[in-house]
Amino acid sequence: MKVQDTLVRQVYVEKKPGFDVEARRCKDDLAAFLGSQYPALAKLARLRILNGYYLSGAELSDEQFKKAVELVFSEPQCDRVFYELPETDGTCFGVEYLPGQYDQRADSAEQCLELVLGLRPGIRCAKYYILVVPGGLGAAELAAVKAYLINPVDSRETRKDGGTADSGINTAGGETRGETGTAVPGVARVTGFCGLDEKGLSALAGEYGLAMSGADLVCCRDYFASLGRDPSVTELRVLDTYWSDHCRHTTFTTILDPIEAAPEADRPRKALELYENARREVYGKAADSRPRTLMDMATIGAKLLRKRGLVPDLDESAEINACTIKVTAEFETCPENSAGAKIAEADRFPPGNGNSPEPLIFSEPWLLLFKNETHNHPTEIEPFGGAATCLGGAIRDPLSGRAYVHQAMRITGGGDPRGALAETLPGKLPQIKIAREAAAGYSSYGNQIGLATGQVAEFYHSGYLAKRLELGAVIGAVPETQVRRAAPEKGDVVLLIGGKTGRDGIGGATGSSKAHTGESVESAGAEVQKGNAVEERKLQRLFRGAEVCRLVKRCNDFGAGGVSVAVGELAPGLDIDLDAVPKKYAGLDGTELAISESQERMAVVAAPEDAAALVRAAAMENLDAVVIARITAGENPDGENSADREEPRLRMNWRGKTIVDLSRNFLDSNGAARKSPVLLRAAETAKTTENAGRCGADSGNRAGAAGVYVPRRGGGARPRLAPGGRLPPNNCLSCLRLNSARCEAGAGAVCRNVLTARLGRLRRFFPGGAEPRERPNAAWLLFCRRCRAGNVVPRVL
Repeated sequence: MKVQDTLVRQVYVEKKPGFDVEARRCKDDLAAFLGSQYPALAKLARLRILNGYYLSGAELSDEQFKKAVELVFSEPQCDRVFYELPETDGTCFGVEYLPGQYDQRADSAEQCLELVLGLRPGIRCAKYYILVVPGGLGAAELAAVKAYLINPVDSRETRKDGGTADSGINTAGGETRGETGTAVPGVARVTGFCGLDEKGLSALAGEYGLAMSGADLVCCRDYFASLGRDPSVTELRVLDTYWSDHCRHTTFTTILDPIEAAPEADRPRKALELYENARREVYGKAADSRPRTLMDMATIGAKLLRKRGLVPDLDESAEINACTIKVTAEFETCPENSAGAKIAEADRFPPGNGNSPEPLIFSEPWLLLFKNETHNHPTEIEPFGGAATCLGGAIRDPLSGRAYVHQAMRITGGGDPRGALAETLPGKLPQIKIAREAAAGYSSYGNQIGLATGQVAEFYHSGYLAKRLELGAVIGAVPETQVRRAAPEKGDVVLLIGGKTGRDGIGGATGSSKAHTGESVESAGAEVQKGNAVEERKLQRLFRGAEVCRLVKRCNDFGAGGVSVAVGELAPGLDIDLDAVPKKYAGLDGTELAISESQERMAVVAAPEDAAALVRAAAMENLDAVVIARITAGENPDGENSADREEPRLRMNWRGKTIVDLSRNFLDSNGAARKSPVLLRAAETAKTTENAGRCGADSGNRAGAAGVYVPRRGGGARPRLAPGGRLPPNNCLSCLRLNSARCEAGAGAVCRNVLTARLGRLRRFFPGGAEPRERPNAAWLLFCRRCRAGNVVPRVL
């Protein structure tokens, strides 16, 4: 076999005409969206997309490379293959992921090559766009196209030969771009930290991009001063992550004191009295000393129900998984005979009761798990990855409870995607790009993992212009007998099972917990993870095995906070070996290994004697599983030998040095206590008119709270339009008006603008005649063009 001498082999793959769906869609998108502002792009004649693959070719023979092109990189029936970028009279540029961003295309290609050839050369990918415009593209038009197609949060432009200023190739040894042969420096200490005043601490927070408040930093300073040493950078980052609003809900745990009600706030005062009564019933004498917080207000109802014994199906455990309830699953079995055929329907009835029409019903105790997750910030700055990991993150919580997730729901919202490019807010992506890529990201993850989404709700409103709404909700189930929950004990081990660690997701917990500026879109790239649904699907299959699950004492999914939180939450005392953490590539330092949120991983507590069995079971699913930590203090220290008992601590070791050594008591303090006074005021209600009061009496209908129309129970007269588009005087629409204060028509009058502006258009929905007729079960929301008031017209028209 002849081995090519070049270090890098390259191949470019383009879909043949008829299969080039992505290119045609992109062409139409650019022409329609950017063409309104740049007329030259409206004349875009053709757009081609080629995927470039760059391999460390010294490992491949010519025969092997040809086989790889035919079996892995292309499909001969629908792809065209080039070994150099084709000559073109159009404009060509390439796009690649930033260093450290997970590239699923490259990873999948490497895995396929390993299966086909038995070796795994490093692969890097890039996507090339060729735009053909009569007369060519000007600099402004090309800049607009690049700005639309390249999201600086996760991508950058690459040279036509696949190289960049710091080009390199991911190799099987783990090198990454710009890191080949580069020595990774050790973790530094924040010299002089203990001597900083508040001004110095504030400057330090800006330098390191910390989400901690000034009071938190003072708390840290005093703690390390008591130890007589400065913190390491890793310790500061771990505390910043652990105490973030994302991980510890510091906003919801802020102490509310005092809580007072304004004199006119009767309903809020009554609600506060109910809350105080519930606290006394739930907490008893401890109610007076227990802090009042938003978190307590949100959960007191469930605690009260539990106290009264009204939620016997609630499953409680020390695991931090999804909300879990106990259910009884009933099902019919259809057993097979010795030949493997289904037993006849008549033979399924209970023995000795052949005339009974009822089949055998079997029941079994199961656990039902619910979880929802929002990824508003990640989806705003990187739509595809943000929406994908929104669903992936929601799945991982019930999955860590060993449940199989079988149903999902998506609720999303944004600004008007039809808005012109010029209307895009500074520092933001266009709404249409966010909407399309978020939908693609969510769908991509769900399709790859095999999860059905039965409900999708989309809301477009100007209130979502500055920040996207992206919510994924899931439900999963598992037989109760399959789930073992046991308290971790000293000597137990923690295994990391699943995906490797990279730079994707570093700072995500703190990034979503601090204020953002116009520069966030350029600086927050590493905060958004790239999902790997295939890896998570392997975890699903692993936890479907009952014997595997029974080896698991406790499990936590990897999300915000990475190793520091996912492993750190499992037990009071832990020694973590960061050198044992599997990496996507070399070059990661101890801090990155400690806080990277790379997903599709599980932290599993097991007895030492069960670790080998878990590693073997994971290997059967092509999953990495390694021991990365040992528990030094369990949840029941009184049961441990008092002679060698010490204060529980979280320790992390890297390169033979301890780079994190924190007291569990300090770590769990959540930083400086937050306190805020509260004044309860009555909600402002919509103004009503005299006609609003008559409306219910005279027309047989009644107005509900806040002007909401409620049809009269048992029927009654319905309002009809009078000639000229007005209602009779006793059928005033004022009680139905939303935003009545902004209506030009004035109090007590019908807003003619609402009824006349759209009346002509609505007539086309009704056959024969100029005047609209009553249509059963029809309800319309009409908006006034001048005063912007909206009127719900129920069962009219």
